[in-house]
Amino acid sequence: MTIGIIEDDRLLNRALNIALNKKGFETNCAYTYREGLRMAQERNDLLLLDISLPDGNGIELYREILKTRSIPAIFLTARDEEADMLTAFDAGADDYVVKPFPMKVLLKRVEAVLRRGADQSGRLSWEGLCLYQKAKRVCLENREIQLTPKEYRLLEFMMEHRGQVLSKESILEHVWDIDGQFVGDNTVSVTVNRLKKKIEPDARNGKFISNVFGMGYRFGR
Repeated sequence: MTIGIIEDDRLLNRALNIALNKKGFETNCAYTYREGLRMAQERNDLLLLDISLPDGNGIELYREILKTRSIPAIFLTARDEEADMLTAFDAGADDYVVKPFPMKVLLKRVEAVLRRGADQSGRLSWEGLCLYQKAKRVCLENREIQLTPKEYRLLEFMMEHRGQVLSKESILEHVWDIDGQFVGDNTVSVTVNRLKKKIEPDARNGKFISNVFGMGYRFGR
């Protein structure tokens, strides 16, 4: 998983980078509002976002980012003020940490936000693709995608197991249930290909779903 760090304090930025790398996370780093806006367009599963940036406000930056994609965020700030906290949560923050903070505490909060996976609205999201489990809706960059029930269940199963290689047998078992006894491997391939055509900006590049030769399919990394 990849964590985006938008923090103008270069020593803290580097410390966060080192600590997250040691925990096995990949990182993207930025130091300003402008750099953060550009960096947020890359693959990130979570943002660590400083509120006070040299060229802008981190909360406003997060609002701007959310216009094009859904990314959870933990805000970092040196100001322990209720108004700032409420504004951050109103903007969609998943957590709020006041500096200085123990690195172990921040890492636990990072793990907690990532572990939730689906938020209170029952949403799974990655790289601008959002699946709303309660409403049974799928949107790509805020544009709704029409899926059949099997295509929806397939995407949900893949997003719930992002980064894992899923065999055709596993997909049959979880998506088709007992009907999988009467469904061939080719049905899985056809359904995956139909789904890819609907959600992939360029199906050939496999931004979301990729074939793992001889093993199955993988969603994301």
